[in-house]
Amino acid sequence: MMGKKFDLLVFDWDGTLADSANVIVCSIQDAARDLGLNEPTNKEARHVIGLGLSEAIEYLFPDLPVKEHRLISDRYRYHYLAHHHEISLYDGVVEIIKTLHAENFLLAVATGKSRAGLNRAFISSGLGGYFHASRCADETFSKPHPAMLLELMEQLSVKTERTLMIGDTSHDLQMAINARVPGLGVTYGAHPREKLESLVPLACVENVINLRLWLNTNI
Repeated sequence: MMGKKFDLLVFDWDGTLADSANVIVCSIQDAARDLGLNEPTNKEARHVIGLGLSEAIEYLFPDLPVKEHRLISDRYRYHYLAHHHEISLYDGVVEIIKTLHAENFLLAVATGKSRAGLNRAFISSGLGGYFHASRCADETFSKPHPAMLLELMEQLSVKTERTLMIGDTSHDLQMAINARVPGLGVTYGAHPREKLESLVPLACVENVINLRLWLNTNI
C-alpha cells in the first residue's frame, strides 16, 4: 500500500483482542482464596493483566515465599482453564485482523500469556494464521521490558518508527516507550483511560469500532 505509516502492527491479546479481563480477575481471586491468601481487589487484579504470571504473583503477593509461587500459579491456571470457554474476541476484531492481513501489514502479538496459552487462544479464535510472529511472557522478558517488541522487529526486519504497539494496559504502552515505538491505547480493556493517557500514546480509543476507524485513517 502506498503511503503507509506503519509496516508492523503489534497487538496485545487479553483486553485488546479478547474480552478476557473479567475471567483473569476472577481466576486470580479464586486462586488466592484456595490458598487462604488475601484476595486482591478488582483494581489490583486488573493492574497485573498483561504481565507475565510470575511478575503478577510477585506484585500481588509480595510476602509469598517463592517456593509457594508454583501453588498459586497452578490454582490460577485451574480456574482460568475452567472458564476459558467463556472468553471470546471483542465484536469486530476478526474483521479488523483479516482486513489488515489482506492489506499486507505485518501483524504480531506481544502478550503476557504463556506460549501454551497463546497457542490455545490462536486455535479457539481461528486467528493464529493471520499473525506473522508472536512473543509470550515465558519466552522473554515480561512487559514493560522492551524485549518482546525488539525481538519482533528484529525477526520481521522492521524499524521502530514503522512499528505500532496496540494495547489496553499501561504495561503495553510503557513497553512501547521503552522500545521507542509509537503506541495506541484502547480503553475498553483492563486499565482506565487516565492511566493510558498518562503515557501519551498517539491516541486512545474507547471501543473496537473506533479502533477500526482510527486504523483506517492513521496507518
